[in-house]
Amino acid sequence: MLLQFLAAAGVLAVLTMVPGPDMAVTTKQALTSGWQDGLRTVGGITAGLLVWGVLTVLGLAAVLAASATAYTVVKLAGAAYLAFLGVQALWHSRRGRSGAPAPGAPAPAGNPWRTGLVSNLFNPKIAVFYTGLLPTLAPSGLSPQTGMALLVLLHALLTFVWLSGYVMLLARARAFFERPAVRRAMDRVTGIVLIGFGIKVATTQP
Repeated sequence: MLLQFLAAAGVLAVLTMVPGPDMAVTTKQALTSGWQDGLRTVGGITAGLLVWGVLTVLGLAAVLAASATAYTVVKLAGAAYLAFLGVQALWHSRRGRSGAPAPGAPAPAGNPWRTGLVSNLFNPKIAVFYTGLLPTLAPSGLSPQTGMALLVLLHALLTFVWLSGYVMLLARARAFFERPAVRRAMDRVTGIVLIGFGIKVATTQP
């Protein structure tokens, strides 16, 4: 059972490190508002994974994955939200907005934790991932519900550690990213990537 769990951890670690909407949203928040808001965004994303995990254990995620109508509604909402974040980043670059706010300055509008949570909850591919792949990785020596719950917790932990480390890496290069030209370029790249992920989410099938 231990070997099965370690193998599952390896698979989840690889999947966690593959760039996707969560990383793009984290990048936008960290570069726009600073590393603190970047970590808050990671917290929201992690909370979203836990919500999906609870829905999976209860069997509700399988209903979403199997329902074409429900899947389409969630994926279009998620695609629209990612596109909105992308357009917002492009707008910031057009205005020449620089990186994190100066000390004492008002924080940018929006709640980074909520941004991470909403972007994650509106990604129906997680429901497909949890209901389709996780059961095949669950250790055979445990009940299906217990095995799934452990893997969801492991995936949430890996995601939190990976994205938090990524945010701190961006923070170490803060001086570079706060250069006006670099800031505008990163806003544009991040905006385009977010819009691209929005289109990808909108056009994918369960």
